[in-house]
Amino acid sequence: MKTEWKLFLIIAGFLLFATFLYGGWTAADAGRVEWVGTVGLLLSFLLCAMCGGFFWFVSRRIDLRPEDRPDAEIAEGAGEVGFFSPGSYWPFGLALSASIAGLGLVFWQFWLLGVGLVAVVFAACGLLFEYYSGTRRTAEH
Repeated sequence: MKTEWKLFLIIAGFLLFATFLYGGWTAADAGRVEWVGTVGLLLSFLLCAMCGGFFWFVSRRIDLRPEDRPDAEIAEGAGEVGFFSPGSYWPFGLALSASIAGLGLVFWQFWLLGVGLVAVVFAACGLLFEYYSGTRRTAEH
């Protein structure tokens, strides 16, 4: 986690610098600050700072991982990383329902936005509880 928080905070520092540079440059060029880009850069800085702060907070509470130690061997990082679903259709459903909600937002159709948001909640619950709901048929059965 040591590497991650450093990376995010370096990017956050760059974005903060770019925010002030962009705001000053547009104020000098056009006579007024261009707020959309300035606020977008500021929000990007805040998001990176939030992620970097979270990783810093977590890195203080866990032991150093092999990725964080300069004397670590490659073999120390071997082993099981986690469980990843071999074939799930829920991510496709989640993307489709988010697209429907996005179309409802773009065309300002509240009924389509509502249908999309309900579908997003349903698909997120399906993705989350995919392996926790009842008996699941596998290839062995």
